[in-house]
Amino acid sequence: MTTSNTPGTGDADLAVREELARLRDSIDNIDAAVVHMLAERFKATQQVGLLKARHQLPPADQAREARQIARLRTLAENAKLDPAFAEKFLNFIIAEVIRHHERIAEDTVNGSAPTPSPN
Repeated sequence: MTTSNTPGTGDADLAVREELARLRDSIDNIDAAVVHMLAERFKATQQVGLLKARHQLPPADQAREARQIARLRTLAENAKLDPAFAEKFLNFIIAEVIRHHERIAEDTVNGSAPTPSPN
């Protein structure tokens, strides 16, 4: 006998599909929020990159990065998230930020640095 022929399972299947859809909607909303938060973060780091380039500061700040990683690991632990995962995620973001800062510094040296937006 198959499950679909069992009395009452149609309701259970519908309830499971509805719960799955609800959970996936929540995941989609969280993903959208994460993308928007990352966009805001990169807008801020773009400004940092411009400031560093104007004042000939290095694109990377290892002491700050170490403090941020330690801070994020603590936040992750408190949120019951794997701190190693959080560190990998932050390292990925930091690497991208440094890449942006290097490009901004190079553009500044070449006289083609973007001007900060008023936002």
